[in-house]
Amino acid sequence: MSSKFLGKSLAQLNEEMGTTPDISVLTGLERVVVKPIPLVQISPNPDQPRKTFNETELNDLAESIREKGVLVPIILRAVQNKPYLYEIVAGERRYRAAQRAGLSEIPALVKTLDDKNAMEIALIENVQRENLNPIEEAEGYQNLMSKCGYSLEDVSRLIGKSVSYIRNLMRINNLPESVKNLIKEGKISASHARTIAVSENPEQLAHDIINNNLSVAETQKHVKNSTRAKGSRNLIKNTLDSEYVAKIESKLSKHLDATVKLHEKRGGAGQFTISFDNRVQMEDLINKLLK
Repeated sequence: MSSKFLGKSLAQLNEEMGTTPDISVLTGLERVVVKPIPLVQISPNPDQPRKTFNETELNDLAESIREKGVLVPIILRAVQNKPYLYEIVAGERRYRAAQRAGLSEIPALVKTLDDKNAMEIALIENVQRENLNPIEEAEGYQNLMSKCGYSLEDVSRLIGKSVSYIRNLMRINNLPESVKNLIKEGKISASHARTIAVSENPEQLAHDIINNNLSVAETQKHVKNSTRAKGSRNLIKNTLDSEYVAKIESKLSKHLDATVKLHEKRGGAGQFTISFDNRVQMEDLINKLLK
């Protein structure tokens, strides 16, 4: 394509080149078509993971679209039994901004997806965005695990964030709605929210943070000195009794016919280490554990 076309919007290219041809892209066994789709034929996904859209950011994006067009196609799938209608899989923010910009159509990737695959793409696309509020991000991780069957480690690899970050953020899901609203409004940061999520009275601590302008470090001190919520990973100052540990190790070692060591970590977590001398013993251990 000539350099004179660089930076031009879809509408401008249409004027100069006529109807924009569909671009067919082969992904795996599926041929995905990139083509302009009229906005009137598109509807939002009712299960869209993202519930709130910042008005200022939408207006800024709409202004950018007026000047440069939609640079990244949205992802659509055909509505079942309605061949001329499409549902958004990913890109609702671009779709809304295109409406505000006065566009009549938008470039889109039209994919063949079942409900589960569509949900996975929508969830992953949303949690990878930088401007999600902590509540939406936490709910996104929770949905990937509960609705798509991903483990915590799977989500960590997909999103590129540590297991501890995701686990701590998901604690926010257990906070009272009043505290969640404060987070959505930006009155409490995600770091504050993760800290008070293990407290027995997060509402009181939330108001203390706002009224006293507490830092995260100061909030952590308040939580440490307060009663922790039931089911939270309480800090355990006293380790397990050495006689109890020896008893457990002996019992497991005898049962498995191998040396077993119990290692306790902070917060009551820990691990068992099982040692073997050769491949034959390893196979025997595997058979015993699988039974």
